Amino acid sequence: MRVGERPRRAERGGGMMLDDVPGWGETPTPAGAFRLRPVRLPADLDLLAGWMNDPEVAAFWELAGPPAVTERHVRAQLDGDGRSVPCLGLLDGAPMSYWEVYRADLDPLAAHYPARPHDTGVHLLLGPAASRGRGLGAVLLAALADRILRQRPGCERVVAEPDVRNVRSVRAFERAGFRPAGELDLPDKRAALMIRDRASLPA
Repeated sequence: MRVGERPRRAERGGGMMLDDVPGWGETPTPAGAFRLRPVRLPADLDLLAGWMNDPEVAAFWELAGPPAVTERHVRAQLDGDGRSVPCLGLLDGAPMSYWEVYRADLDPLAAHYPARPHDTGVHLLLGPAASRGRGLGAVLLAALADRILRQRPGCERVVAEPDVRNVRSVRAFERAGFRPAGELDLPDKRAALMIRDRASLPA
């Protein structure tokens, strides 16, 4: 998951697999204008590695260590077939979060729950500590889930699988309109399966 300036491959894959995540543009939210921008390596590596070494983040992402650890994780996606698109989340133009938008139905996760075609998954971390603990995650999760469902007509559900120990994350998904759908025993964690259905999309 690392590529020295290879975002174009990820963008093409994102277009084929995920209906062009990089081209979705800005989404207005109560917190400001939000958009996803594909990760660029090596330009974004120091920023991402700094976030991954924050103890609060490292406890669940398990990517602490030298930048090469984060680089391997991101590069695997950038060099892949586009089923997972790693992005920076920009709020009013400032990078403040890291996202992975992925085809859950084509992911190993699909072996652990009753996946449906085009299920789209999301992973999120809020980078700066000042961005956490004030409801921002829920605001952005709701905005992105709505955007996914509007941009991907074949997708009926947005799913997530936060660690059950990460109570703050689970609550953020709930406040963003995701419903708990049980717990999953995954190879690296016990996860809360969270689902937001198309029926919840505002008119």
